[in-house]
Amino acid sequence: METALTRLVGVRHPLVQTGMGWVAGPRLVSATANAGALGILASATMSPPRLRAAIREVRSRTGEPFGVNLRADAADAAERVAILIEEGVRVASFALAPSRELIARLRDAGIVVMPSVGALRHAEKVAAWGADAVLVQGGEGGGHTGPVATSVLLPQIVDAVDLPVVAAGGFCDGRGLVAALAWGASGIAMGTRFLLTSDSTVPDVVKARYLAASAADAVVTTEVDGLPHRMLRSDLVDALERSGRAASLARALRHAAAFRRVSGMGWRALLRDGRALRRHKDLAWHQVLLAASTPMLLKASMVDGRTDLGVMAAGQVAGRIEDLPSCAELVARVMAEASEVLGRLPAPP
Repeated sequence: METALTRLVGVRHPLVQTGMGWVAGPRLVSATANAGALGILASATMSPPRLRAAIREVRSRTGEPFGVNLRADAADAAERVAILIEEGVRVASFALAPSRELIARLRDAGIVVMPSVGALRHAEKVAAWGADAVLVQGGEGGGHTGPVATSVLLPQIVDAVDLPVVAAGGFCDGRGLVAALAWGASGIAMGTRFLLTSDSTVPDVVKARYLAASAADAVVTTEVDGLPHRMLRSDLVDALERSGRAASLARALRHAAAFRRVSGMGWRALLRDGRALRRHKDLAWHQVLLAASTPMLLKASMVDGRTDLGVMAAGQVAGRIEDLPSCAELVARVMAEASEVLGRLPAPP
């Protein structure tokens, strides 16, 4: 199926695996790429040397295009962009709007720039600054999310920008792909669906929690990091929502210190990132500290398998997922179903 997305990035199918922290590592990204979709490597939890090594590991596993997700507000964003350019990565994805200068630098190097947005004004801004495409996530999506449903947000942005638009938030199958194409998108992005594959390195005990969840179990809370964050309801989430500010801050400081050790970042770099986050998201300092602790809460579940100590970011679509196919099986299934659905649609008059 050829679309503006497949032509832009050089993949066979208009499907994107999102850059999920601690989840989208070399194994999942390369398996996605080999299946003909666009895999996105999550770099926010990696030190720059680890990022370079991970890119090279992906390339050793596949000759297909893939991308890297970056934090535009990170203190070392320019250093990470340089790594992408030096390593010849095909796509740069951003969770926050990158600056006009970063976009220009990447595009001059021949790298496709695809920021993720959750609001119309953000899509219009990055389009004006020269982005090549936008990934639009509606409120159904996992992780940090906005209040507007994909079915409302997506057509707005498709009408407003003259760029390929990738739809995210609520997609897991071929029917969703056809629906997104009907709204004007050039493809779909899936996070929870790719997390729940046999190629994902997420521990089996955590995958079991996702498979047992209903759509109502994927709740939105601001108590983890001060921002609206969709995740599976758990005892930890309940405890966080009951805890006072002092307990939350003490926990945040412990986790921020742990993340500093894992990522190789110094306290000065963490502080610079905190200031940038505070400026972008209009957060109080206690919320910035909470945000700094989030990577370790995600690591506890996605790496260590501690569903009692970690948070499990999840889209509402988790309630529709019942199996763990390989990436190759998943992509083939999605595309076959999309073809079948298109064939069943009534012919135009």
